[in-house]
Amino acid sequence: MKKILVQLDTDPLPSTFDRVVAVDAGVDELFSYGGVTPDNVETLVHGAIFTRKPSDLMNTAIFVGGSNVAAGEALLKTVKRSLFGPFKVSLMMDSNGSNTTAAATVIAAARHLDLSKTTALVLAGTGPVGCRVAQLLLSQGATVRLASRSIDRSTATCETLSQIVNGEKLTPHESQSEAGLAAACHGVDLVVAAGAAKTQLITAAQLKTITTLKLAIDLNAVAPAGIEGVEVMDKAKERAGILTYGAVGVGGTKMKIHLAAVQSLFQSNDRVLDTTAIFELGKSFA
Repeated sequence: MKKILVQLDTDPLPSTFDRVVAVDAGVDELFSYGGVTPDNVETLVHGAIFTRKPSDLMNTAIFVGGSNVAAGEALLKTVKRSLFGPFKVSLMMDSNGSNTTAAATVIAAARHLDLSKTTALVLAGTGPVGCRVAQLLLSQGATVRLASRSIDRSTATCETLSQIVNGEKLTPHESQSEAGLAAACHGVDLVVAAGAAKTQLITAAQLKTITTLKLAIDLNAVAPAGIEGVEVMDKAKERAGILTYGAVGVGGTKMKIHLAAVQSLFQSNDRVLDTTAIFELGKSFA
């Protein structure tokens, strides 16, 4: 029986990136739909689950994607509600690559640091990737400082994360002011920049003042770098005594995780690959 992946994208045009990965993962048939919302998704889900016997539904899976992570999360909730009884298929959500990128970032950090003894600063921590990096670091026992230009947004994100994972080691910080950024940086072992493209979050001079820093990871692939001095191709590259990773340096692991996650959807009909599940899958072969 052919493996069918139903791609539900919240953008008008389904992501070609996600389509290519699905093909490379060995999917036999790819059904791609754009402009999918919680209001119109139920018919698509029911069409996928009612055309095969429950015992055959492990050969059908659903991928939720798109550039808007909040929209993807809302869509995934509705998809879950549309499944019932024995009529279930495995699901994966990776809008804007947020889950696979966050998983690859934390896996990269764990290669060099004992995360349970690590103090990490996540810059742009209120964004879709940054908050997931913070979530996964906390799950591994790290102390996390979540920074944003707005202390209110940082505080709100910390409150949300504390409902998902133990937030005892999580603190909000503002990084807009020189003093705020300096306070957030003091004594950290790891800095992760998860900001938008073309947004520099910390200068080389500011980075140099962090005497405890061991590892810097910049997830921005478009110049200027989020962390000045880190190159996009860096992969455990030593620069001034600090190990660095750029977006492509992390991207190799991200792609492996994405491929493996899609393939794993067809091992059963009841998998839900969200932030935590994708990270655990990545750890299994990292």
